[in-house]
Amino acid sequence: MTETHGKNYNLRDEIKAYWSARAEKFDLSPGHEIFSEDERKAWQALIEKHLGKGDGRPALDLASGTAVVSHMMDDAGFKVTGLDWSETMLALARSKARQRGRDITFRMADAENTMEPDEAYDVIVTRHLVWTLVDPVACFAEWMRVLKPGGKLLIVDGDFVNVGFAERLVKRLAAWAERIGLIKAEILHAPAELAGKHQEILSQVHFSGGARADDVAALLRQAGFASVIIDHDLKTIHRAQAKHLSFFKATARGLQHRYAICASKPG
Repeated sequence: MTETHGKNYNLRDEIKAYWSARAEKFDLSPGHEIFSEDERKAWQALIEKHLGKGDGRPALDLASGTAVVSHMMDDAGFKVTGLDWSETMLALARSKARQRGRDITFRMADAENTMEPDEAYDVIVTRHLVWTLVDPVACFAEWMRVLKPGGKLLIVDGDFVNVGFAERLVKRLAAWAERIGLIKAEILHAPAELAGKHQEILSQVHFSGGARADDVAALLRQAGFASVIIDHDLKTIHRAQAKHLSFFKATARGLQHRYAICASKPG
């Protein structure tokens, strides 16, 4: 906790402030917004593979950000509610929904304490949220509470901390090529001054050592989830994203420990 903010300013407040600062340029980054029909179809295939057709079923998009996932769930036929803790993100999400004529509800709430009714949703979906959780055991119990019996949770996340030899090599080659002028410097979609804040937050969250799929799955089972499936087959999504990334960045992304996890609330 940063002392200059006073005793009432905690880690969750820091996370909220960090993502609010990232909001303006969030949709400029491949991997956040969808930049091609190929990627959209790949995401839709992943959603249908694990969650089936929407058919008007209520779905909760946690840490919905600018509503990229909310719109994909809406496309799949779900009745979507998006929760986010950043007013800035929510303002962008609501604007996007109005522009596209989408009937999606957005509310400000903490993904770790949703304040949603018991057994209200058939589906919960999250993307790149789990690595930020302060208390995943309590959080997963909260998600279990708001799911209907037989409801499903879909997590899309990754370990962005542990860097393997191949990924380190690719990043070193990229830095060398940039240094000698073979390639242009990457455009930073996150303000450079936030890099230190990102590391400060990361050092305090539960998965500070990296959110490995097996560890996340184990905690889901501990919370009572059943039929926990780890899916590493995200190649179609990554290939579509790669068309909008530099060669080195696309290669590094393909080497990362990224995954989807689907789990069910016992019926």
